[in-house]
Amino acid sequence: MRNTIRWGLLSTANINRRLIPAIRASQRGELVAVASRSQASANQYAATWAIPHAFGSYEAMLASDEIDAVYIGLPNHLHAHWSIRAMELGKHVLCEKPFALTLDEVEAMIATAHATGRVLAEAFMYRHHPQTKIVGDWVRTGRLGDISLVRGIFNFAFTSRDNIRLVPEWGGGCLWDVGIYPLSFAQFVMGGPPEWVSGAQWLGESGVDETFAGQMVYPGGRLAQIASAFRTPFQTYFEVIGTAGRLYLNKPFVGLEENRQLLFYPAGGDPQEIPVPEQALYAGEVADMHAAILDGQPPYLTLAETRNHIRTCLALYQSARTRQTVAL
Repeated sequence: MRNTIRWGLLSTANINRRLIPAIRASQRGELVAVASRSQASANQYAATWAIPHAFGSYEAMLASDEIDAVYIGLPNHLHAHWSIRAMELGKHVLCEKPFALTLDEVEAMIATAHATGRVLAEAFMYRHHPQTKIVGDWVRTGRLGDISLVRGIFNFAFTSRDNIRLVPEWGGGCLWDVGIYPLSFAQFVMGGPPEWVSGAQWLGESGVDETFAGQMVYPGGRLAQIASAFRTPFQTYFEVIGTAGRLYLNKPFVGLEENRQLLFYPAGGDPQEIPVPEQALYAGEVADMHAAILDGQPPYLTLAETRNHIRTCLALYQSARTRQTVAL
């Protein structure tokens, strides 16, 4: 049995630069390989990031004995295919969000994980951060009273229209890209999927949603309101409102390294800042993969939760298209 995990990067996507330091800083992982669609591209990337092995195709790296696990940061429409192929060739998979674009794809990915015995996890890095776990503890222990409403937003504006997030066939759209963050946080706080949803969207020239707003209704009349956009300056926050007060996060998903605040607003009195242990944003999901692979621990973010992320997202898109509420 190995006591470290050898990682390979499936693609040279920009998101890799977030994960590379986390793998290298971990005690139980090492970055050993990268794959691209051409040998020249892989060689150049490997030289830039000092990665020992470069593969000129995804298939070649997955078939190699040099790696144990892969990080998949490919465009959304390729997540399912390459996750399944990686597991079939004996590799554990950390797949970037959104996990897949259809429930059939999700079911096939989960079935392959069960059949092969490989670890498969969705890469929602913020879920592993101490700040998010503190929010979960406050909700579960009742310190906020009964939760009535959660609200979250994640917006940013493109600097160029030449962006894969605007390609419909590749799973483009702001809900898939950044709206799924507040959606997943709402599911975490509420402990499961909603009973029904209502969504509205503004479609850009390419046909993908560039503004999306959604409302989700949970058992007991609890509500969640989320919004996302590609058309407005960067903005993000999340708040959890209960009968005994509310929690407000100014940086719930990204940029947690500086000027982060987790504030508690009690029913009476001044707001209180809650201390949060420092942790690199991507470190938690890497450590969780190592624990699942090497120690046999179940992944912190379960595949059932992941399935509900996609199920809810699809229902919101259906609601926006049909202009009707959609029951789950």
